[in-house]
Amino acid sequence: MKKIGMIALALITATTGAYAQKGVEDGSRYGHGQDSINTLRNISIYSEYVKTGNYKDAYEQGWKLVFEEAPLASVNTYTNGVKILRWMYKNETDAEKKLQYSQELQKVYEQRLQYLDKLNAQSKNQAQEYDIYGQMAHDFVAYNPKPALNAVYEKLRKAVDMGKDKTAYYVLDDLMKFSSQRYKSKPDNEEYREAILQDYLDCAEYIDVYLATQTNEQALEQAAKTKENIDGYFVKSGAADCETLQNIYGPKIEENKDNLDYLNKVVTLMSIFDCKSSDAYFTAAEYAHNISPSVKTAKSLGYLYLKQRDDIDKALEYYQQAADLDEDKQGQSETYQTMATLWLSKDNYDRARSFANKAIAANPNNGNPYITLAQLYGVKHHWTDKDPNLDACAYFAVLDKLEQAKRVDPSVAEKANSLIKEYSKHCPASEDLFMLSLKAGDKVEIGGWINETTTIR
Repeated sequence: MKKIGMIALALITATTGAYAQKGVEDGSRYGHGQDSINTLRNISIYSEYVKTGNYKDAYEQGWKLVFEEAPLASVNTYTNGVKILRWMYKNETDAEKKLQYSQELQKVYEQRLQYLDKLNAQSKNQAQEYDIYGQMAHDFVAYNPKPALNAVYEKLRKAVDMGKDKTAYYVLDDLMKFSSQRYKSKPDNEEYREAILQDYLDCAEYIDVYLATQTNEQALEQAAKTKENIDGYFVKSGAADCETLQNIYGPKIEENKDNLDYLNKVVTLMSIFDCKSSDAYFTAAEYAHNISPSVKTAKSLGYLYLKQRDDIDKALEYYQQAADLDEDKQGQSETYQTMATLWLSKDNYDRARSFANKAIAANPNNGNPYITLAQLYGVKHHWTDKDPNLDACAYFAVLDKLEQAKRVDPSVAEKANSLIKEYSKHCPASEDLFMLSLKAGDKVEIGGWINETTTIR
């Protein structure tokens, strides 16, 4: 009997020991035996503290034990753990303890990722690995007393690689910020240079997708700000130059010739870096204009054909499109004036005069077309063979246009005065006009191509 009693006692002890196990040990949700009771009690205790915002007591009285002993107990262990450890970090002044909380916060994310499939099986809302890793990377930056630059970058880059166009906007912001910092710390490092260019391309693409798919107004506002930041970080990094941008975008424009957003991005980016002479800018601008013609794109193409291709005729075509599209009279006037100048350069005086007059009609306060007319009259001053002095009276008509330019537009006064000084040298002297019975104040009808009435000075 004594032997039987000893065997029974051993069996009871063994059974109880096997039954009392933590969830972390046997893979169960709460553990078994007394450990399951302890886990449920700790969840109840710390959850009440979380509800009242008492994160310190939640951390010390229940949460940490549940996190360590029952990793499968609840998804709330991880969502609450993030709240608790963020608060502990922010409200701690001791450097060593801050580092401890920072490391524990990372461990919360790491453990959630470790058990993600089993935790998702308990929840209606399926958490995504890329989303959790993105939050972990973001908190590695925000809740870390001394984050190493390369470690931060690598974690953020991995988060973006995982999430791609589903990456949260704040992770994209973080990546460009730290990629820029990393590049600026070693601007001669080609690896960092190539990395930031790729980071920019990815972040710029992914934030556009995020903006297109979001419906929450607050998230949209924040994402729009992130889009500005992404461009800002890249521009201020100094990593890009025209050759680099040409190499990046040049080979990809043809395959994106129907993608207006992509083409506009190329045009905008290369404009920021003053790369308008690059072939990539030219090609992207032309494709973008074909899809969605605008005053801006038409003017840009007119300029490009003029400066890059020295093709005045093609430039004039695009400037004409710009003028036709422009509802702003001042802008239209400037475009007509540009066209007048181009026709003058081609020695087509009739067309130059026509467009100078169109510029004046669109905006009578634009002084430049009056100057163009003055220059045209100076070139085409010959109107009579009767007498050289009478013929030279055409220069008074030139001065009329220059004086008119100053009156309507003080901004051109300096240029007009310089030309007045020059053209006045060609006006006939009063004694020479006396022989023609003409004097200051008399009116003279200038015929020929000019065909205007002027006053002798």
